[in-house]
Amino acid sequence: MHRVDVYKLAEEARFNRFHATVLIWCFMIVMLDGYDLAVAGAALPSIMKAMGVDATTAGFMASSALFGMMFGAIVLGALADRLGRRWTISICVFLFSAFTAAAGFTSDPLAFSVMRFFAGLGIGGAIPNLAAQMTEYSPRKVRGVVVTLACCGYAVGSMLAALLGKQFIEAYGWQFVFLAAGAPVLLIPFILKYMPESLPFLVKQHDDTQLRQIVSRIQPGFRMKAGEAFQALAGDKAQEPAVSQLFRDGRGLSTAMLWVAFFMGLFMMYALNTWLVKLMELAGYSLGSALNFLLVYNAGAIVGAVGGGWLADKFNIKLVLFIFYAMSVASLAMLGYGVQPLILVVAVVGASTLGTQILCYAYAGQFYPTPIRSTGIGFASGVGRAGAIVAPIALGVLVSVRLPLEHNFLAIAAAGALGAVAIALVNHRVSASRSGISHDGIVALESR
Repeated sequence: MHRVDVYKLAEEARFNRFHATVLIWCFMIVMLDGYDLAVAGAALPSIMKAMGVDATTAGFMASSALFGMMFGAIVLGALADRLGRRWTISICVFLFSAFTAAAGFTSDPLAFSVMRFFAGLGIGGAIPNLAAQMTEYSPRKVRGVVVTLACCGYAVGSMLAALLGKQFIEAYGWQFVFLAAGAPVLLIPFILKYMPESLPFLVKQHDDTQLRQIVSRIQPGFRMKAGEAFQALAGDKAQEPAVSQLFRDGRGLSTAMLWVAFFMGLFMMYALNTWLVKLMELAGYSLGSALNFLLVYNAGAIVGAVGGGWLADKFNIKLVLFIFYAMSVASLAMLGYGVQPLILVVAVVGASTLGTQILCYAYAGQFYPTPIRSTGIGFASGVGRAGAIVAPIALGVLVSVRLPLEHNFLAIAAAGALGAVAIALVNHRVSASRSGISHDGIVALESR
């Protein structure tokens, strides 16, 4: 019996309308995810004033969503390998939309933090699943660009939060930008209808009908013949926990180093997302001007992520990622000491911090084989969320003790230096992208 390798078909396909559809859905959901996370940072000065809290308390309030994100990334990332990615992504959208909107109805720090925790479950679970989905369906030749482009939705969502904040917070109060986050729940039926299911899940479920439909869209000219069967993954053993596979086949140290890299990247990203507006206010800028820096920061992130993805497709993705971490250290130090033109420095900071973290998702997606891709990205993201949790609190403490402004930025830069070291220690030779495989062997899957 002739056996069809659906994974190879996906990797060797030419980018077409099907891939563009997946990209648009992933980009849009990541954008909404980014908005729901960044909205707290954009509204933080107004929330502090309205609730009468100090910087340390505000740091804990901001971290409540990040606690949720840590659990969401781990649990929902692993769940997708069992429940399917369409339903898992839909659950994420419901959680981050409904509970971000609910936070807009709160009036005290505790209730706000509880709502943000539940929103964080969805925020944390969405990006690992979407990054895995985009990696899985992207043609190999353009995978870096396509995955980073999808993840750039996060920066666009952050910019949207800043823009709405500039327009509406002072006029209508901070609650407005939170209540607006509830609208995406209306997209859930469309996600379930139009988002394709993950390939490994369909293969596990022996869903021959959907697989044939997807193959016809991935490669429109390809036609399966009667009696042909799809191939399943021999390495995808249901009885063996996917988590243990993250440390098999020489991946142990590299998995640990990817976790460290995610920790440091997310530390930088959330320290700046939460406190950049406030720090620029402390530097003497008005709220409107400080929000402009947030816009420039996210615009720089888009350029950095897309540029990094393009470079990763042309050169060694590990080397590109290392250079980006090194750039973050230099640019954050320059920002702390007020090197002019400041607006350009902030753009480079965005490119080399938020942009670096987006590239990290792309690298993790290419590092792990297909059967454990969602789990690998989910655990790296989940463990890394500890850095995201620590960042707002640590920066809140630094702000509250009134250290010189440059010390705050140097503390963030130190995380970038440690991230660069971690990436340098990843064994790129055992990655799926380096070995030219996306799965660990194949066996026949008989059509039902």
